Amino acid sequence: MAIDKLDAELIALLTDEPRLGVFEASRRLGVARGTVQARLDRLQRSGVIRDFAPTVDSGALGYPVTAFVTAEIAQGDRDVTVVEHLRGIPEVLEVHTITGAGDLMIRAVARSNADLQRVIDRIVTDPNITRTSTVIALATKIDHRSVPLVAASVEAGGEAHG
Repeated sequence: MAIDKLDAELIALLTDEPRLGVFEASRRLGVARGTVQARLDRLQRSGVIRDFAPTVDSGALGYPVTAFVTAEIAQGDRDVTVVEHLRGIPEVLEVHTITGAGDLMIRAVARSNADLQRVIDRIVTDPNITRTSTVIALATKIDHRSVPLVAASVEAGGEAHG
C-alpha cells in the first residue's frame, strides 16, 4: 500500500506517543479529527498498522538474555508441527523461515545463560528439529523500529493520495 507524508507523520507520532488520542493527533498534525480517524482505519485495514499493543521489554520482565537459534528441520510438511511446538514455548518470541544454513530463525529470551540452556532443550524436544545453532546477543544497538522504513517508503514511492 502506498502511504503519503501525512500517513508517515501519523505513524511516527503514534510510535513516539502510542497513548495519544485521535483528537490530540489531529491537533498536532493540523488536520481534522475525521481525517486522522480515516487514515488510521485505512492503515489498519491494509495491514500497515497491525495493532496498538504495548511494547513489552523482555529484559524488564526478567528475561535479559536474548538468543537467536538457527534450527534445521526434517524435510517435508514437518515445519507446521515444529512451528506449533515452538508456539507453545513462551520464551520463543519470533520464528522466521530462512535461506542459508538452516530452516528456521528463532528469537528466544531467557532469565540467564543457564536458563537459556533450558529453553534450547525445550526447543529441541521436537523430533523434527534435527540440529540447532545458537548465538547470544550481547547488546541491542538498534531496537525494533519502523519509522525510518515508513519515511523511506514515502520517499521511494512519491506522494500518494488517499
